[in-house]
Amino acid sequence: MTMFWTIWIGVITFGTIVGCWLLLKWCLANKTGVPEGEEMGHEFDGIVEINNQLPSWWTNLFYITMVWGVLYLIAYPGIGFSFKGLLGWESSNQAVLTLEESQAQLEEDIAADNLNEYAVAIRIAQERFDPIFAEYAKTPVEQLANNEEAVQVGKRLFLQNCAQCHGSDARGQRGGFPNLTDNDWLYGGSGEKIKETLIKGRAGVMPGWLDAFGEQGIKEIVAYTLSLSGRKVQENHDALAQAGKARYAVCAACHGMDGTGNQMLGAPNLTDNVWLYGGTEPAVTHTLNYGRNGVMPAFDVTLGEDKVHVVAAYVFSLSNK
Repeated sequence: MTMFWTIWIGVITFGTIVGCWLLLKWCLANKTGVPEGEEMGHEFDGIVEINNQLPSWWTNLFYITMVWGVLYLIAYPGIGFSFKGLLGWESSNQAVLTLEESQAQLEEDIAADNLNEYAVAIRIAQERFDPIFAEYAKTPVEQLANNEEAVQVGKRLFLQNCAQCHGSDARGQRGGFPNLTDNDWLYGGSGEKIKETLIKGRAGVMPGWLDAFGEQGIKEIVAYTLSLSGRKVQENHDALAQAGKARYAVCAACHGMDGTGNQMLGAPNLTDNVWLYGGTEPAVTHTLNYGRNGVMPAFDVTLGEDKVHVVAAYVFSLSNK
């Protein structure tokens, strides 16, 4: 937190405590001109108003609350001061800039038993749940997918970490986020391949070919590519597709001569009419013109291998009912 916000929050916090004290002192002062305990001269329905002080138990509770507030600010850095407070407590490590720094600092705090709320919460969770995940990890992904309890745990982890891209129903969305509920896999759909994808991440690169083939060449390749899934989109489609077949030899290096793709490279199957970025003529044309760059982040640090194992079991279960 910058010095400006430290001062700003500090002034508001201490100002509130001082303001409460001044307000209480003002309320305790006798400004009526009538001695305490005497009648104020007001009567309504037989009820006479008397000039009484605020109850001592009520005012003492206010004083205790204000003293508690000051002591709390001294013990804890609750208003953003640069010091950690007398107890050395902090909510989390605010100085880290990368995930690697955060993980290293977290491990250091847990080992040193520092009074860091985040580190303490992680340590408690590790002590409670790590043995459960370690036990799950002993079962192969394909078998674990039949364990309903493990699948539900994997589903919760999926919703927390994967649903932002693949959707809460895991059906993905156009723009580079695959559907995980079908049997169309870019890198393979076995338990170990899914786990490998989650641990290492993926970087799919499709180069742009506009400069190499020109607009006419791209049009021909698009026609041939669409014909692989049994579609014709132009009047002179057959002629364009025939010309595009010769040019397709360049694409075959990744997608194969028959267009069925290559899971070793993550090259998609072009014959099944499943399109990651859209299968319309304009969408395929855009892909060939400018290329695509899809990134799947690695979760080895974020989740750890045992939790990834459970998520892989959940994902595997979606397409293997």
